[in-house]
Amino acid sequence: MRHPGASVLVGVVLLVLAVWLLPRQGPPPGAAAEPARPKEEAAATPPPKWDRPRFDARADERREMVTSQLEAERRGVTDRATLDAMRAVPRHEFVPEGLQRRAYDDNPLPIGHGQTISQPYIVGYMTQALALKPGDKVLEIGTGSGYQAAVLAELTPHVYSIEIVKALGDAAKARLAKLGYKTIEVKVADGYHGWADKGPFDAIIVTCAAGTIPPPLLKQLKPGGRMCIPVGPPGFGQDLILLTKDSEGNVRSKSLMGVIFVPLTREVR
Repeated sequence: MRHPGASVLVGVVLLVLAVWLLPRQGPPPGAAAEPARPKEEAAATPPPKWDRPRFDARADERREMVTSQLEAERRGVTDRATLDAMRAVPRHEFVPEGLQRRAYDDNPLPIGHGQTISQPYIVGYMTQALALKPGDKVLEIGTGSGYQAAVLAELTPHVYSIEIVKALGDAAKARLAKLGYKTIEVKVADGYHGWADKGPFDAIIVTCAAGTIPPPLLKQLKPGGRMCIPVGPPGFGQDLILLTKDSEGNVRSKSLMGVIFVPLTREVR
């Protein structure tokens, strides 16, 4: 014989079971919430890829230049990416035809219009001082023959270069394009003012001597950026200065060595 309350009890049990089996939208009231799962970290931005031309001609001379002039004891160029860039760029393509045999000498060479191509050691030293990472945006003041710009383009595709001598700027632009350095942008202008519409820059390199540090260049340098610039009177020795800007815009300077550069001129010619 069934107990009178059995039907009621069974009904209650079935109701509780049905509720328990309903899709659950969250924890029941009063229950402890499950610990939140950590969000997946955003994937690191991959380094950019860009075409960099390669040259077989005089490769042994380039390797010897790096070994004897840059890696030599007490010369201080040790950054592997910089050394690889100096091995890759054919300096002989950036010097006048009459100076081809001296293209890999340990000294600057004239390129016309009172300008020079810098000594390989200085090119490597200044490039290393910028501490470039792939993808950094770099501005060069003083394109000259285009050699320094080509070295920079081995480290990042974002290279902008300004030359004040029109004949040199036009020739460098054509030379870089012919050699296959397709990511470098060159313009003829007064480098004192920088290139504001392409900035700000992670790094700025000035390959001519300024009497003082141009304020527009400092303004176009990103927080965390670095500028390498020779500072001093023209015709005499200058100090090669490394400037760094912190996240609050404060600038610190460090003298690296004594140098002699052609002066920063202010009139396009």
